[in-house]
Amino acid sequence: MLLQRAYDTEWTAFVYKAPGSRQVELGLAGTGAQLLVWLFGQEWHLDLEVKVHQWYPICITWSGGYQRLRLYINGTMHSANATEQQQHLAQNGTLTLGVSHYVDANGAVQVENGKNLLGEISQFRMWAREWSEEELRRRKCADGDVVRWDLRQWKHDCPPQPDDKLRCESLPAMTLTPPTVSPEVGPTQRVPAHLPNMSTTGEPLDLNLTAVQADVFLRVNLSLIMTGNHTKPEPIIEEWLREKLETTGTTLVLNLIVVQVDDCSRYSCAFHVQDYSTKTIEEIIIFVNATLMAAHENGSIVIETTHVKIKRILPQNCVEQITPTIYGEYFWPETFPQVIQVMGCRKPNWQRAFRLCKLHIETDATSWSDPDMTNCSPMSIPDLENITVTTDNADEVVGIIEDMVNVQLANTTLIPPAELSTVVEKLNQVVDVGAAQPAVSNKVFHIFANILISETDVTLVAGSILTMTDRMGNTMDFPGELLSLTAPSLALSMIDVHLDRFGGLTFGVSSLTSFQEPNVFVNQSFEGKPISGANVTISLPSALQNFLPPGERNKTRIQFQFYGTQDLFQDPQTTSTSTHSGLSLNSYIVSASINGSHVSNLNDGDRVVVTLRHPKAKQPDDKVLCVFWDFQHNGGQGGWSSMGCETRSISPYQTSCLCEHLTHFAVLLDVSREPISEADSQILTVISYMGCGLSSIFLGITLLTYLAFGKLRGDYPSKILINLSAALLGLSMFFLLDSWLSSFSNYSLCIVTAAVLHYFLLASFAWMGLEAVHMYFALVKVFNTYVPSYILKFCVVGWGVPLLLVCLVLAIDKDAYGSTAPTQSAMALHSTDPFCWLQNHIFFYVTVVAFVLLILLGNTFVFVLVLVQIRRMGAKKTSVNSRGTLQDLRAVASLTVLLGLTWLMGFFSFGPGRVVMMYLFTICNTLQGFLVFLFHCLMKENVRKQWRMHVCCGALRLSEHSDWSRTMMPGGRCTKDHLINTDSVNTSSLRNISESSTESNSHKAAFPD
Repeated sequence: MLLQRAYDTEWTAFVYKAPGSRQVELGLAGTGAQLLVWLFGQEWHLDLEVKVHQWYPICITWSGGYQRLRLYINGTMHSANATEQQQHLAQNGTLTLGVSHYVDANGAVQVENGKNLLGEISQFRMWAREWSEEELRRRKCADGDVVRWDLRQWKHDCPPQPDDKLRCESLPAMTLTPPTVSPEVGPTQRVPAHLPNMSTTGEPLDLNLTAVQADVFLRVNLSLIMTGNHTKPEPIIEEWLREKLETTGTTLVLNLIVVQVDDCSRYSCAFHVQDYSTKTIEEIIIFVNATLMAAHENGSIVIETTHVKIKRILPQNCVEQITPTIYGEYFWPETFPQVIQVMGCRKPNWQRAFRLCKLHIETDATSWSDPDMTNCSPMSIPDLENITVTTDNADEVVGIIEDMVNVQLANTTLIPPAELSTVVEKLNQVVDVGAAQPAVSNKVFHIFANILISETDVTLVAGSILTMTDRMGNTMDFPGELLSLTAPSLALSMIDVHLDRFGGLTFGVSSLTSFQEPNVFVNQSFEGKPISGANVTISLPSALQNFLPPGERNKTRIQFQFYGTQDLFQDPQTTSTSTHSGLSLNSYIVSASINGSHVSNLNDGDRVVVTLRHPKAKQPDDKVLCVFWDFQHNGGQGGWSSMGCETRSISPYQTSCLCEHLTHFAVLLDVSREPISEADSQILTVISYMGCGLSSIFLGITLLTYLAFGKLRGDYPSKILINLSAALLGLSMFFLLDSWLSSFSNYSLCIVTAAVLHYFLLASFAWMGLEAVHMYFALVKVFNTYVPSYILKFCVVGWGVPLLLVCLVLAIDKDAYGSTAPTQSAMALHSTDPFCWLQNHIFFYVTVVAFVLLILLGNTFVFVLVLVQIRRMGAKKTSVNSRGTLQDLRAVASLTVLLGLTWLMGFFSFGPGRVVMMYLFTICNTLQGFLVFLFHCLMKENVRKQWRMHVCCGALRLSEHSDWSRTMMPGGRCTKDHLINTDSVNTSSLRNISESSTESNSHKAAFPD
């Protein structure tokens, strides 16, 4: 109870008296400097001062076995021994709070004035057994099972005053042996179900606190026949049982089960009966049997019992239990069967949590049901400090932490450092108590995984997590010899090996993304080579048998760990931007360890072989270094070291490490290049994607226009333009899709993506070169020459030569393609994302740089010839006006786009003007497709007229019988009057340039299809 005095006068806290007696059986009273305690009519005087205007938590306990009374006040214990006398309370007495009383001859409760408490009382509760001092400290919010602090159990004249400042945590709970019963009866006794009325500091009222006796529980098995019109027998039978058995008000029907026997009318039932009357066992059984055997009619429904079997059962109480939950840690005291225990919520403290001590019909035994925490609010991570981890509750504590972490990361993207430290410290306690069972460890593993794939900074707790994982793997108890635990980006395998049968071990992991659980491969032999499809492989030689310490049953634990993220391995050399070291981690991390042994100084022929696959392919001039995690590096913070490891490169995607010791292994990549600034990189990326997206749209419109309108594709220049547009569209589309496809981290998919992108790049330049060849034929070389299958031959060259080059690369070395950062190549469009592209420098310079340079040099030569012809035509004009000059500039721009001369800027992206040239290169080349549409669709008069004839409507629509439509000859050849196109320069206009220069109409070349 809680007590506070308002005035320094003699006071009474509570008294319990037998009927018709003025002697106090149980009570507490006092003055300013002394306390008076009554128990079984005996008095104890204690020199203790209870000051005014101060709340005091007071608790009285009694041990019948030790004949010991204890008084706790403000957490301080005071003991007293009892004398040999009657040790039970009188029956049918009365209890009052705040006043003393007596019962007169008429049975009325009268107040004894003069010793009333002038103050306040709160949280008065009584329990059915003694609690230890440890239990008193834990059970601060438990409500009583004999007397509860519940308004429904108290009768009072003055309304209670709520006080939000009071906390049940400040009050040790109180206990007392059951009234009228000697202590030897034990905790299985109960208070009658109908609790008596008790008074507070108002008028004392009746209290019939009868002798405590246990509820009677019966198991009833019943066979019956039910006839009549019914579809659901269970509700009808349950209604019948309750109607017949619960009429007395002291009997309850529980846990009914109904099973149909053979036809629609025969049923077998089983249920429990709880009786809390004062009848004897025989009387209760006779009553139940007679009630059930009587026939029952309800309208058309007739129930006739054919067999009844009644057996008394003695279910045990639900034992006390501490349950850590996400709502807090709750202590549930020992509770009688079918009693709902009520506890105060930790948050908010005025709400209540409920838990039933459930009696099960299947076993006739009791157990706690799941607590009902509906009214309680969940805790936050800082509240974990209030939870004590034990071997019994470790699984529940880990479950709470897992729920809290999931809730936290669902609301935010990270866990703050202080809360992260709390989580790791509590998980450390779980491992410390020896609770590293597979189920618990799997939860811990998933907690780590969820934290690592979030944006949480784990630098401060990285060492603790690595050490904890190692301890967990060494102490875990599991059946069999092998167990593997996996979580997103994490894997842990433990093998118990026999000392005399150890022939080596090989461990491999395949992981596609950090959000998926990896696949684990374990081979109990030394492979010495990578496992197919594995990202990491580590092989332990048989020579490690000399390092295996003898363990239990001559076995030793070896464990492997895999980390698909480097968050736990933060070395300033690889993470700090200020060092400019050029080092970066280019592999996953794998480790091996032997429990109780330190492995080092292995011979050259017996070294550990670690093979690591690179997410990012290394370049020929990159330096690859095998390293291990040295926990003593960087002042104890840890760091990468290459001591004792030899590096052997297998391919651009794989590196093998031969090490003389065991620890965490990885591969560092030293790029040591001069990248552009992060701001420029981001801007160039945006320009690249926007430009390629825009070009893809308008190249699609260009292709659709020329393919839909037959009159536009009748001549050879238009057919060449269609093929060039198709190649440029493929290049733009695959550039846009490249980063997305490479994000799948699929080796084969990346090779295919890089090869297709390579193909469309070569095809685009091939058709730019063919465009120049056609211009050269039309302008200089070929006159009156018949070339059969002209366009078909162009297609063989334009599409076949690039295909041949790509196939040769794949045949020679398919690993030449892979994932990289495209900014390393001056010929690649810019992107900051992972990019599937040509990796091998030899293939790159031969099949890309040399091929493109050769075509661009030829195109430049043709471009110069065309400019000379345009100049000659201008000199022959009678007058040169501004419109002619504008047409010449438009022709130059059109030729520059068509021949791809803007790609030459890629060869000048170095030196002080490197960044400027990269901007010009990116803008011009990503917009090449749009410029093709601009000059060869939007600005061509014949294309615009086709749009007006077939697309537009109303006043903008052009009739198909207009003069323009009759100027086209069959087969798509232009008449002489329309050979010169002044809107833009294409190969048709070049023919006219040739005619003008030779002054002969017969000099038109014939290139039949």
